[in-house]
Amino acid sequence: MISRLSQKTTNNHYRLFAEALDSSGFSGDIELGYAERMVLATDNSIYQVLPEGVLYPRSTEDISKILTLAHRTDFQQVVVSPRGGGTGTNGQSLTSGFMVDTSRYMNRVLEINVEERWARVESGSVKDYLNELAAKEGLFFAPELSTSNRATVGGMVNTDASGQGSVVYGKTRHHVLELTSVLADGTVWNSAPVNDDVLNELCQRDDRIGEIYNTLKNTHEQHKDRVSEVFPHLNRNLTGYDLANIRNKDNQLDMNAILCGSEGTLAIVSEVKVNLLPIPKQSALVLVFYKSFQDSLRDAQSLMAAEPGSIETIDSRVLGLARADSVWESVKDFFPQQSDEIDGINFVEFTGDSEAEVQQGIDRLNAELAKLTEAGRVGSQVVMGTGNVKKIWNMRKQAVGLLGNMEGDARPIPFVEDVAVPPENLADFILAFRALLDEHSLTYGMFGHVDAGVLHVRPAIDMKDPDQEKLVRLISDDVAALAKSHGGVLWGEHGKGVRSEYAPAFFADLYPVLQDIKGVFDPYNQLNPGKIATPATMPEPIELLKIDEVPTRGQQDREIGRNAFEAFTSGLYCNGNGACFNYSPNSAMCPTWKATFDRTQSPKGRSGLVREWLRLQTAAGADISAESQNIRHGGALYNSGQKLINLVNKWRGEDDFSHDVYGALDNCMSCKSCAGQCPVQVNVPDLRSRYFELYHGRYPRPLKHHVAGLLEPMLPILAKMKPAYNLVMGWSLTNAVASKTVGLQEIPAITSTSPERDMCRAGAAIASRSLLDAIPAGERDKTVVIIQDAFTSFFDTPLLTDLVELLIRLGYRPLVAPYKPNGKVLHVYGFLGRFEKVAKTNGEELKALADSGISLMGIDAAVTLTYRDEYKEVMGEAAPNVLLMSEWFASQSESLRKLNLNLATDDDSGFTLLGHCTEISNVPAAPAQWQQLFTDLGMKLTYKPTGCCGMAGIYGHESRNQEVSRKLYDLSWKAVVQKPENQGKVVATGYSCRSQVKRYGDGKLLHPVQVLLHAIKGTV
Repeated sequence: MISRLSQKTTNNHYRLFAEALDSSGFSGDIELGYAERMVLATDNSIYQVLPEGVLYPRSTEDISKILTLAHRTDFQQVVVSPRGGGTGTNGQSLTSGFMVDTSRYMNRVLEINVEERWARVESGSVKDYLNELAAKEGLFFAPELSTSNRATVGGMVNTDASGQGSVVYGKTRHHVLELTSVLADGTVWNSAPVNDDVLNELCQRDDRIGEIYNTLKNTHEQHKDRVSEVFPHLNRNLTGYDLANIRNKDNQLDMNAILCGSEGTLAIVSEVKVNLLPIPKQSALVLVFYKSFQDSLRDAQSLMAAEPGSIETIDSRVLGLARADSVWESVKDFFPQQSDEIDGINFVEFTGDSEAEVQQGIDRLNAELAKLTEAGRVGSQVVMGTGNVKKIWNMRKQAVGLLGNMEGDARPIPFVEDVAVPPENLADFILAFRALLDEHSLTYGMFGHVDAGVLHVRPAIDMKDPDQEKLVRLISDDVAALAKSHGGVLWGEHGKGVRSEYAPAFFADLYPVLQDIKGVFDPYNQLNPGKIATPATMPEPIELLKIDEVPTRGQQDREIGRNAFEAFTSGLYCNGNGACFNYSPNSAMCPTWKATFDRTQSPKGRSGLVREWLRLQTAAGADISAESQNIRHGGALYNSGQKLINLVNKWRGEDDFSHDVYGALDNCMSCKSCAGQCPVQVNVPDLRSRYFELYHGRYPRPLKHHVAGLLEPMLPILAKMKPAYNLVMGWSLTNAVASKTVGLQEIPAITSTSPERDMCRAGAAIASRSLLDAIPAGERDKTVVIIQDAFTSFFDTPLLTDLVELLIRLGYRPLVAPYKPNGKVLHVYGFLGRFEKVAKTNGEELKALADSGISLMGIDAAVTLTYRDEYKEVMGEAAPNVLLMSEWFASQSESLRKLNLNLATDDDSGFTLLGHCTEISNVPAAPAQWQQLFTDLGMKLTYKPTGCCGMAGIYGHESRNQEVSRKLYDLSWKAVVQKPENQGKVVATGYSCRSQVKRYGDGKLLHPVQVLLHAIKGTV
């Protein structure tokens, strides 16, 4: 049904189409709202094109209804474009018409046939999801992509995707067995290679299918010799209407060779049948380090003599960005600590069914490395084991997004990033390429597939600057010429998209053949027009899109006031890489996206909406920066009366894009996983806080904001009334009333009338600067100040007293800082002026304690990390240094080992740690630190990656969030917590997480320090 309309209206012709489609029995979603369209106006390219609407089909039949209707005479001006994961780097799926997104509903793996080694999937299924299921049978779908955790199989087909390992495994088309596609007139067709007998029968058909097969048959017969002359003989060939492979090696005619790489310009793929391969049982990587990146390129050809499965490369810029990213924690041990003399690294992979087979490959490589060479090698490192190899490849995958995280307005962008040349020509090509970029004084990063002759090169350009934008044309023309002169092609991996304008030059006199194929499949040019080829059958000649005539994001961004852009800069550099669309339920990245499959409920979506809102505000003459400062320091945009008038207008349905943006941000859980896991570190909680501050300068706040904002300062008072408070809050009537009036429910019981007094009884002392100064120097390393947080102190006091007792038993002196509100809840809801005051007051007191030289340790990670993020923004370098509990224990590792404790019992199978999503996303070392603590004390702790538990502080207590909260818990936590062998063996660091398990898990989880205390006391 049509689920959203907007006054920023869809074109009337498209609106009529949507209404007719809705009446036709279409069972999917029809989104016409401005916010929904805006979110899908970008991909991972430099372009931004607003679609007229977004269609989310639920089945092949739904897609057929779309195209059958579009084929009607009165709707032949309607154009449609399929979209998968939205990770395209060249605007492949962007359209000014209707976008058909199969990822929301058509994302199932329909069948895996183990005996025959194939799988049948819907086009919106994610590549890694397919491989997760196939891996259970020892199989995998081979084409490897850096975006594999969000790229859809249909998208891979549309771009004929490939990546690491393509020399061995080829491209997507090499693994496609059958395609179910919907043609431009709504015909559903299942295509597979056919022999001549079947082909002749198909050619006799008097319909669109017959026309298509006749055209393909004649094309091959008439042009096969010329195709052999024009098409470069490369691993990454001129795919997209692949004339060279219309006939396969068995001399069968294969329509899928034409459809793979066609980018939705010929048909919309709905189902795919792919072949699966056995997973290699063993793997190893040899990292070869070089003084010069150019040396790494030239040396790759000699390394290929060792017959590896693949050779990948990165330059020093990518390595430096990786070192600054959270991904580095998982791979740092495999690289030299100092990398000043390393300017390039080759990753050489060997796989096999036995360690001996892999070792033979390493021996061959070592023999090559032992030969005299002019390549400036500076050492190598062997990485054994599939698990370790996966960590390295994950870091290499991150390189795509990491390049977008360079500082400054000029960011590396994709527009000439995947030229393919014969591998032996790659070094010379890159030398000329670098000279071209140096001529324009551009910085850049490089990484890629040296074995296949493909290197990803991304020049850093500020697309907001009109003069720099012109470089896209200048460099593209020069690189296209360089590619041809070195025997290569401009598009070796990421498809053509907007770069299709170069197709006539590369296909030469074969380009009209592409036009004939386009014409027979799509005679009215309705399928993703302007890309790859245009039909010659149209009444008027139609040109391909031009790289400098399609709207770009930079053109939109330059309309945002500079002050406004800088105020929201933490979230505006999203480059569309789509890491937030990670399908895995065990990834913490963006829980609301995983729960809803609504792209407005994602970091990319939210960032895009705020960007557009800022642009519209600037156009309306608003000074966002001044408004923010006014509100923050006691002023207001409107008085209460005007706010009420605004609220009434909102209820009446006023056309204010602000409400759409608010709706997207209001559902953010503020878990900060995006800030930790997004390669560009888009910080949506920060965007949300800043936006809420401005929005509620114009519209009244809901009551729950005020109640939540008062919680921290009120808890010490409420704690004095603990019995009465707990009695009243425990009534079901109270819960129902609070849910209806305030929007909050299941408020937890208070566990202490005075947490500080309880901690002192357990053996701690109240910390003060005078007390800390009096501690002898020799005892300071054995002293730690515990910083309270509202949630642990008042709702989980036993954890504090257990921590105190554990520290004492381990020989430490615990002190406790007097309770002060941290202000995190104020920041979450955008009370930024009040937050600044709290942060300065609390921060200065904690800084005074920290200046004593004694460590400060927080309890709950979400609150503790506020001191190093939000407090630092307010206080700068004067912000207090408060360690996570895991970090402090890690600093004591040597001392703890010297205790020679062995707390494990004879039958101890160890414990399983479930991490707090904020903690593991922003401090990736935390799980390993907890494991080290257990090891130091003679116990075993295994870390189990899981996604968000669904609580996220206040979020899980909001009445409207209950469905999402429960869904997230069920996605990844439920199975681990309720697994019979895990009973009593699971621990969790997050207060929210333990609360969620108490609510939905029929049990209670302990914190790791509580398990350690029980072990010391012999009560495990």
